[in-house]
Amino acid sequence: MFRLVPLRSFSLSRLPSRRFNSTVAPKPLDGIRVLELGQLIAGPFCGSILGYYGADVVKVEPPKTGDPLRKWRHVDEDGESPWFRSLGRNKKSICIDLRTDQGRSLVKKLAQDVDVLIENFKPGTMEKWGLGPEDLYATNPGLIYTRISGYGQTGPYSKRPGFAAVCEGMGGFRYVNAVPGEAPVRPNISLGDSLAGIHAALGVLLSLIGRNKLAGTAEKTGQVVDVAIYESMLNMMESIIPEYDRFGQIRQPSGSTVTGVVPTNTYPCKEGQYVIIGGNGDTIYKRLMKAIGREDLVGAEYETNAHRVKAQELIDGAISEWTATKTPDEVLDALEQASVPAGKIYNAKDIVEDEHINARGMIETVTVGKPEEGRGYELKVPGMSPILQTTPGATKWAGPDLGQDTVEVLEKSLGLSKEQISSLKEQGIINQ
Repeated sequence: MFRLVPLRSFSLSRLPSRRFNSTVAPKPLDGIRVLELGQLIAGPFCGSILGYYGADVVKVEPPKTGDPLRKWRHVDEDGESPWFRSLGRNKKSICIDLRTDQGRSLVKKLAQDVDVLIENFKPGTMEKWGLGPEDLYATNPGLIYTRISGYGQTGPYSKRPGFAAVCEGMGGFRYVNAVPGEAPVRPNISLGDSLAGIHAALGVLLSLIGRNKLAGTAEKTGQVVDVAIYESMLNMMESIIPEYDRFGQIRQPSGSTVTGVVPTNTYPCKEGQYVIIGGNGDTIYKRLMKAIGREDLVGAEYETNAHRVKAQELIDGAISEWTATKTPDEVLDALEQASVPAGKIYNAKDIVEDEHINARGMIETVTVGKPEEGRGYELKVPGMSPILQTTPGATKWAGPDLGQDTVEVLEKSLGLSKEQISSLKEQGIINQ
């Protein structure tokens, strides 16, 4: 059985303000054991979510190199990226070479005693290694085998390599995320991967509930969770499919607006800044027009959203004329008094410094390393949502150093002797 103990290399984070309860309560996933085999974003994000809410997560990484995310984007003085320190939070790191028979044998043994396995390799890879679902269910029939890939485990495209950028296109997102007449825009994040990670975590939770319902009625109570990145995007596409089916309408790119909803847009302010205003509710719209001094645009011909869609250019133009004479703060002050939804467009600095975001505990601080190790710096990481009032999640420690827990896990989980572990190290099967 996996039993995680406090890490020596990382101190506990400060108690986050999102802990609204005054008593110490178990986290909802306490006791759930997770073996994470994924790399980069989708699989590891699923593991991060589960670990945040109490699951014991052991991350398997290749010796020497580790998860490539450790070196992506900005790299700290200790050679690790802050991105990995965030995404790898609350996990233990062990290094095992899955390209070797002995390495795969170790992972197979570890998988016998976990509740959840997460992998996001190309479909067929785990089966090639003898680590597919049917290879593991013989000894662990309750396993929740969680798979993330570009196109899913079945279907004619399943064997294709599927990166988030490509799958965002197939899922319909990129088509609508553009300015009319221009190339579709990529958001400067791996949105498809993160959404796939969330869907995978949801699949794990549903499967754990399903396992409880099957207990005592079936020998095999675990199941495969099959998450496709393109399907995770497709899940977000709202009404585009039924509208096409019923009316033959293909929703087109609409820039900063939303097709068929008026007014909701990004409007210019002084000094090249912008604000977002959502005034599309019927009563909200009337308050908005009063606040900007355009009550001439209130009446029967503007009464409902269907009416306003026909006058979108006129309405957006009137709002833009008003916002262009003001700073974002002046716009927001006026619209707050009118009870009209509006807000600034935040960058990272704005997020970290915002009083509401901090009051909600969505910025957490964790300490990486110790001064005696030549480091010991604090790192801000985003809190996770949802906020649970009685059994909240928390960041207990930052993403671990590569392979720092290999010996501990192999000793305690598999009962290997120091001599056996030394032999594995010498062969390069586990980290040096």
